[in-house]
Amino acid sequence: MTLTTTLPTETSSENAQHILRLFPEINTDLATQSRSATQDQDLAGYDEEQIRLMDEVCIVLDIDDAPIGSASKKVCHLMENIDKGLLHRAFSVFLFDSQSRLLLQQRASEKITFPDMWTNTCCSHPLGVPGETGATLDTAVMGVKRAAVRKLEQELGIKAAQVPLDKFKFLTRIHYKAPSDGKWGEHEIDYILFIKADVDLDINPNEVRDSKYVTAADLKEMFKTDGLKFTPWFKLICETMLFEWWGHLDSGLDKYLGETQIRRM
Repeated sequence: MTLTTTLPTETSSENAQHILRLFPEINTDLATQSRSATQDQDLAGYDEEQIRLMDEVCIVLDIDDAPIGSASKKVCHLMENIDKGLLHRAFSVFLFDSQSRLLLQQRASEKITFPDMWTNTCCSHPLGVPGETGATLDTAVMGVKRAAVRKLEQELGIKAAQVPLDKFKFLTRIHYKAPSDGKWGEHEIDYILFIKADVDLDINPNEVRDSKYVTAADLKEMFKTDGLKFTPWFKLICETMLFEWWGHLDSGLDKYLGETQIRRM
């Protein structure tokens, strides 16, 4: 093996500027952060693992779902930023077993946004990383499917082999805004994904407090039960199209797939 020696011919600053001229697609904002979420006073007192996840990078969008950049999960979920129009991409997975029962989860008490609330199988964000981004609808759908596989394993312990990408069905996108408390909230364009699969669960208690399979009738009864709370996006989806889609899960679902218009909630 021959070793080569590189001697600097320019300063560090000159080198950085040279690289940025050559590669204008580099996003410098996150790379030059001097403080992580674990050192942030906005997050003082929250669960350590959930704080760490606030450093993840979300995809920032315009109102028509075109990516315009990236920002940390923390930045995207502060209501002061949301109220100024900051919008990011998300997904909601609805996983049904072979009996057509929907798997629900109750979010862990440790969650920073919407703790202890019941919701659909998995709700999260594609990250601003290769494979999960996308500027066209087709590439964005593939990106959120990859993100869904990643998060189903991280939250519920579902192995990727049990939820292959080609089994996910994309229905539509919803644009909604919802506060969690005075400080945190959501403002998302949320991709709705259905999948039918029998899976093995290995629950991550830092993400999920409880889980259960329900029929449509079971879920309607849950909504009538005092004391149960549900995430706002899940309620919006249930109040609009979920039960109609669910009724066509095994016959006629195709007519609902691939909607190109964003539903504004």
